[in-house]
Amino acid sequence: MKVILKDYVYKHGVAGDVVDVADGFARNYLIPRGLATKATPGALRENQHLIQQSAQNRERLRSMENEAAAKIDGVELVFGVKAGKNNKLYGSITTRDISQSLLEKTGVDINRRRISERQLRELGIHEVPVRISATASPVLRVVVLREEEVQPYLDGEPVPTLIEIQEEEEAEAAAEAIVEAAAMAEAAAMAEAGDVDDSDVVEVSDVVEDAAEITDETPDEAESAEA
Repeated sequence: MKVILKDYVYKHGVAGDVVDVADGFARNYLIPRGLATKATPGALRENQHLIQQSAQNRERLRSMENEAAAKIDGVELVFGVKAGKNNKLYGSITTRDISQSLLEKTGVDINRRRISERQLRELGIHEVPVRISATASPVLRVVVLREEEVQPYLDGEPVPTLIEIQEEEEAEAAAEAIVEAAAMAEAAAMAEAGDVDDSDVVEVSDVVEDAAEITDETPDEAESAEA
């Protein structure tokens, strides 16, 4: 159904835009809520002034979106949660949690659907993108800690969880670098000997991939494997 928007509607347009939407969406949501009217010839004539203002409304919305994006980009949100020894949360941090925390800290009310849909289920520092518009995509810094670590972190003290995670990431990066260097050296040696063919290239790639999988193994999984 073609409708004339009377107000801003997420992902559809601003007041004055004439857009096509699903019939059910128009009849059950937009029109009953006064957000749109069916674009009949009479309605198009009656709403000419609103339609002519759509470009101005769109520019005003773009300005508001850019302002909101600049205000929240890089904002740090800290959550204290319960988690197991493997750093997995008993539950998760949802987009609703992030949206509410962002509103409390900055006063910017962001629809949770604009926030990355991936729920956070592990302790650590997470970069969470927000889809404000096609040209504005600020990123939030979401820090997830054990409940007892929040205050020390806010006081600027080092906390065990983040230290442990950083050490693990550095160890993984070092292991990956060693394996990649070894694979490149092997490939160079084979090339020098004139023994390289397509199958050799695949095998070297497999070595790197297998090593990456090994470095992804958690301490708990490693202990289980050894047992």
